[in-house]
This record gives sequence, structure tokens and C-alpha cells, in this order.
Amino acid sequence: MAEPGSGSQAAERALKDAMRAVAPAGISTCCRWIGEGDEALLLPLESKTVSARNASRRRMSGAARHAARILLAERGLVDVSIPRAPSGEPLWPAGIAGSLAHDDEMAVAAIGSAAEFSAIGIDVEPSVPLPADISTLVRHKDDRPGMWDGYPLGVRLLFSAKEAVYKAVFPVDHVILDYGEIAVDLENGQARTVTGRIVRLAFCVTPRVVAIAFIAREAG
Repeated sequence: MAEPGSGSQAAERALKDAMRAVAPAGISTCCRWIGEGDEALLLPLESKTVSARNASRRRMSGAARHAARILLAERGLVDVSIPRAPSGEPLWPAGIAGSLAHDDEMAVAAIGSAAEFSAIGIDVEPSVPLPADISTLVRHKDDRPGMWDGYPLGVRLLFSAKEAVYKAVFPVDHVILDYGEIAVDLENGQARTVTGRIVRLAFCVTPRVVAIAFIAREAG
């Protein structure tokens, strides 16, 4: 894990701009380069819920929650705890739908109004091709990569989209889904789960692969 510096600050700015450019209206995004000491960003209640995890995981959790708190503060919710549920998902304050994610270097967060979105999920990945052995597990016959078929980051994007979809729908349906149970249509920006959920997708592939999955509530 690299120490925060000018390079990491530039990486943060670039990813913030990229996520902001693709995020749907009503969903706010933020990111933080993970650094030594970020475990101290966990609030007391959060620290209790991740206490059994190793130092690296606590660091990642602290960075992701710090990014989320920046977004919450923009909505008037200051110093709010985001504890981890026993089933693993973050517990958001009333009126908020959201998601957290991280890779080894960068943490990301996405939030929106629960009145507008019934589910939000986010995933972040390095912009490198997925290893072949994992690629065979991720891609299935019902996936429609479209223009991304054969692109070096195509399967990595499929992977990220499925991770984001899972994070969005699990708190709603409480169903564990395998990669083959989430069909992703990258061309049309949506996914369908084996449970029948239709989830919209937004994504970028540089400077990192980020997928945002969301279910908007119907107007009226």
C-alpha cells in the first residue's frame, strides 16, 4: 500500500471526476486513497462492528466510511456512524441508500436518497485485465458485453458490474447470488438477477474500473 502523496491526490481527483461524470442524477460519489492510519477514521460504533477484521481491512473500511461521511455531510448529516451489519452490508442512516467498496489502494462510496432509490451498489477495481481463471467464472452465456466484447478490460468490467449489482440487491432481497445468476447487458447499461430484479448500471474504466448499480423508485 503506497503512502498518500501528490500521486495519490492526483489519483483521487481523477477518479472523483470520472465517477461524477457517469453517476446518475441523485447519486453522489466520493473516493479516498487508502493510507496508513486510515483505521483511525472508524468511529467507535463502526470500530466495534469491524473489530474482528485484520488491520488492512480496518484501514480500507475506515477510508471508505470517511468518503461516505463527506457525502453525508453534504446532505446535512454530520459525523454519522455507518456500522457493519452481521450480514456484511453497511447500515445507513434513515433516508439514505448507499454502498461502499475498495480495492487494495482506493476506497469509494456512493449514496442517494432512499426516497429516490431503493438500492445502490458500487464496486471499484484496478484497470487491469481480470486473470483468466477468474474470467471463466465471471462471464456467462446470458451476459451481453456488446462493444466491450474482446476489450482487455471487458471481463473486468463485467466482474465489477456484477459485484455492484450484488451489493445493491442483497440488502433488499437477502439472497446470495453467484456470477451466473446476474446477467449483465453492458450495451444497454442494465442487469437482471435470477430473482427477477432489473438493475440499472453506470460505469467508467479509467483511471479505475468503477461500476454503480441502482434501482430507482418509480415516480408517483
